[in-house]
Amino acid sequence: MNILQVNSSVRGVASASTRLASAITARLQALSPAASLTLRDASAQPILDEAALGALFTPTDARSPAQAARAAIDDATIAEVQAADAIVIGVPMYNFGVPVQLKAWIDAICRAGTTFRYTENGPEGLLKGKKVYIALARGGLYKDTPADSQVPYLKSVLGFLGMKDITFIHAEGLSLGEDAATKAFADADAEIATLAL
Repeated sequence: MNILQVNSSVRGVASASTRLASAITARLQALSPAASLTLRDASAQPILDEAALGALFTPTDARSPAQAARAAIDDATIAEVQAADAIVIGVPMYNFGVPVQLKAWIDAICRAGTTFRYTENGPEGLLKGKKVYIALARGGLYKDTPADSQVPYLKSVLGFLGMKDITFIHAEGLSLGEDAATKAFADADAEIATLAL
């Protein structure tokens, strides 16, 4: 079993979402001790800009050295996802949405002809058969409310790529006082303890 953990908080190991994602990964490793683990820090993922588009849309044999180096970054990111059986993503809420770091990672793995394709019946995701666990850390209370833009977006974009088996673990109310934060982590840890492969 190959596990890919993607951390997207700018706070690194000090972040609540990374803490939750690491707890999920530890649970999966306990269930499958021989599993391999790849860690991806999404904050190191370069954004999709004009230079990146130029590199990605230039045929491989016509790329300049700079273009080849830039395309290789996204190629490696995609290869990690393709190789993973389970993907664990730590997602803090920034201004009601996902961090730009996570969006950059998503932009890197969305590639026509590689991770999805267009058919006469519409688009088809090519990253099938993967289990995705998403650790959501939020200062307020958003679960199952219209203010939660993260869950619909992540279901939509990951589903588009073929990843439809998604489990969301929430830790909410982290900014509502020490008692609320303690309860949020306890509830999330209890849910993580019940995860199965």
